[in-house]
Amino acid sequence: MTENRGNASVSSSSSVSSSLPDTEDDHTIATLLAQEENSVPDGRLGKRLSHLDSIPHTPRINGQIPDVNDATLDHERLSERLATYGLAELQIEGDGNCQFRALADQLFRNPDYHKHVRKEIIKQLKHFKKLYEGYVPMKYKTYVKQIKKSGEWGDHVTLQAAADRFGAKICLVTSFRDTCFIEIMPKDKNPTRELWLSFWSEVHYNSIYASGDVPTRKPKRKHWLF
Repeated sequence: MTENRGNASVSSSSSVSSSLPDTEDDHTIATLLAQEENSVPDGRLGKRLSHLDSIPHTPRINGQIPDVNDATLDHERLSERLATYGLAELQIEGDGNCQFRALADQLFRNPDYHKHVRKEIIKQLKHFKKLYEGYVPMKYKTYVKQIKKSGEWGDHVTLQAAADRFGAKICLVTSFRDTCFIEIMPKDKNPTRELWLSFWSEVHYNSIYASGDVPTRKPKRKHWLF
């Protein structure tokens, strides 16, 4: 994800204030956010891709960022796929937090809550080390400490942890040449919701909606545009 690594925030039309102080109790924040959750997936987006085979998901850290030419082709491929299936992206800010912002938008309809989402994923990684450490090719403690930092890119390990923490099936429409669609299922539980993200491979995540249903967001800074 070729993003700036500085912190930034995105304003939202959410009914919950997007300017919650960092020092506010996490339990209070979680209670407020839960009021906006869509806890039951309706499956409408899934029906559009029901004929596609998803590949088994293997958590992994980020791979090599493609060069400009490959990235351009990847972006065009992703755009064509989304158009084919009647899907559209809510453009998420490219500040290094895009995965967490996209997840926050899907969970709470507010990308500003990316800090809360990151905190919950870090809790999952810490409390269930044995589930994830085998996928991390470095000292696990170092990895978690790194991912904890705002602006640090999420990867497919953090996506698995998000699926587990939030009890969600995460559906990725990707720009991979050979893999259009990836489903990430929570371990040892049935999902209670579906989260839809686009993945411009190794570059950026956006939040996906049906065409015509993309909500209006007013970013304080420019989102990631190729």
